Amino acid sequence: MDFTFSFTSFLSLLTAVSLAPLFMGVILKVKAFFGGKQGPPWLIKYYTLIKLLRKGSVYSTSTTFIFKLGPIISFVTAFMLLLFFPFAGLPPVLSFHGDVIILFYLLGLGRFFTVLAALDTASPFEGMGAAREVFFSTLAEATIFVILALFFRLSGSLSFAEYFTGDQIVNLWSQSAALILLVLIALFIVLLTENSRVPVDDPATHLELTMIHEVMILDHSGPDLALIEMGAFCKMLFYSAFISSLLYPFHTGSGLYNGLIFSIIMTLIYAVVGLVESITARYKMDMVPNFILTSFALVFFATILTMEFVQ
Repeated sequence: MDFTFSFTSFLSLLTAVSLAPLFMGVILKVKAFFGGKQGPPWLIKYYTLIKLLRKGSVYSTSTTFIFKLGPIISFVTAFMLLLFFPFAGLPPVLSFHGDVIILFYLLGLGRFFTVLAALDTASPFEGMGAAREVFFSTLAEATIFVILALFFRLSGSLSFAEYFTGDQIVNLWSQSAALILLVLIALFIVLLTENSRVPVDDPATHLELTMIHEVMILDHSGPDLALIEMGAFCKMLFYSAFISSLLYPFHTGSGLYNGLIFSIIMTLIYAVVGLVESITARYKMDMVPNFILTSFALVFFATILTMEFVQ
């Protein structure tokens, strides 16, 4: 394992984590704009986290230690993703060959304990949401691992650092631009799915029969809910940074300039998410699997095009 204890790597990590709630505010502002409203303040997510941390947590008598453990593991696994990601082309804090596989299994581990915490409440509504979460995330994981197989064929590596800072950089401006374009569309679908955004899920809904992720955390409160929220911010940041790195190679020679462009692209991605939520209705449950599997079909087709008999 490569431990890159450099000031710039830690600074990029801390900056990214600190800006994660702010980026989420971009989505709210875009949705408010299309709704003809002023919308909440830009720092609303920071206010929400502070408010939750100042409160106490309430636990049902039917829950066990698993209910308390779920938010902690959910946040830690999401945060660990960012340790391995090369923000704006800078070396990540941690890196080793094969880290991409471990990281996506860490995401699965965080989801597993979130589901366990939901089932631990003995609530039928939370159990329903947990079943939907597991089903949809399983479909999205198929897309992710096909993308990793495609990137391995293009770069010969299984490390995020090698994808975006190695000798054979994977991005939209490489020789495989047509394939990366398909990957970008598929990744955006996975982003919407994994982060419970419209049209897969609606984070603003309050109807238990239509909720997926939100229904699983109904019984969480106080600092526990703050950890879940911050973990969700980190996961959204990770997928947005993944797409941003494919859109721009970040090799201008200036770290500050790279970081600025990276932030602009990230802001645009969050704005596109807000745009999609403003002009798109949430799909019916039976249509969501088809939507997710569209991403799998795109990357599977892109992978087939890299086969020797096609070349």
